[in-house]
Amino acid sequence: MEGNVSQLISDWLPIAAAMVGTGVVAGLLAGLLGVGGGIVIVPVFYFVLLSIDVPAASAMLVATGTSLLVIIPTSISSIRAHHKRGNVDWALIKRWAPVMVIGVIAGSQTALVIDGVMVSSVFGVIAILVALNMLFRAKSPPLAQQLPGTAGQGVMAGGIGFFSVMIGIGGGTLGVPTLTSCNYPSHRAVGTAAVFGLLISLPGATTMLLAPTPVSAPAGMLGLVNLPAAAAIIPLTVLLAPVGAWIGSKLDAVLLKKLFAVFLCVSGGRMLIQVFGA
Repeated sequence: MEGNVSQLISDWLPIAAAMVGTGVVAGLLAGLLGVGGGIVIVPVFYFVLLSIDVPAASAMLVATGTSLLVIIPTSISSIRAHHKRGNVDWALIKRWAPVMVIGVIAGSQTALVIDGVMVSSVFGVIAILVALNMLFRAKSPPLAQQLPGTAGQGVMAGGIGFFSVMIGIGGGTLGVPTLTSCNYPSHRAVGTAAVFGLLISLPGATTMLLAPTPVSAPAGMLGLVNLPAAAAIIPLTVLLAPVGAWIGSKLDAVLLKKLFAVFLCVSGGRMLIQVFGA
C-alpha cells in the first residue's frame, strides 16, 4: 500500500507542480486579456503530458477534459461579476442556449470518436486563427452591422459550442470575436460569453468525466480528467483573475495582447507540426 501511495505521489506531483504555474498564468491572462483560461491550459498541459511520455493522442484528450472541468467554477465566478455590471445579454442567452448545448453534445462526442491527434490539429488551427484576429483585426470595423437572423445565429451558437468543447476552451475565445464582428458591444460580448463558458463546460466536462480512461494516461484520472491538475488550477484561476484585471489597468494592454497572440501562434504551430510531421 505504501509503495502504491509513493508511486501515485511521484507520478502526479510533477504534473500538479507544473499546473500551479499554469493556473497562475491562466488566471492572470483571463483577467488581463479577457480570454478563457482553457486557451492557455490546454497547450501547456498538453506539452507537460508529452514531457512525461504520455502519447500525443491521450495527452490532448486529457488536456481538454481537465480544462473543461476547470472552466466550470471560473465561468460561474465571471458570470456573477459581469451580471452585477449588467453586461450579460440574457435575452440572447435564451435564444442561443438550446442550440449551443446541442453543439456541445455533438462536439464532445466527436472528440471522443476521432483520434486525439486530430483534436490537436483542430486546436492548432483555431489557436492560430484567434492569434491572427488579435494581431490584425483588433481595430478593424465589424464585418456586419448587426447579428444575422434566427438561422444565422443558430449556426453561430452551434459552431461556438461544437468547436469550443472539442478543444477544451470556454466561450470567450470564439464567442467574443463572433459577437463583436457583428457590431455587438465588446463589454456585453465579454459578459455574455462568460455564460457561454458554463453552457460549454458543464455538459462537456460531464462527458469527459464519464469517458473511459486511456491506459497511457497519467495517475490521478477520473475519465479523461486529471484531478490533481484540476485541483491545482481551479483556486488559482479564480483568485488571480481579478489580479490580472488590475494589472491590465496598469500596463499596455495592446502590447500584451500581441505577445499573447505570438504565444498562441507558437503553441498552435507546434501542435500542427507535430501532427503533420509525425
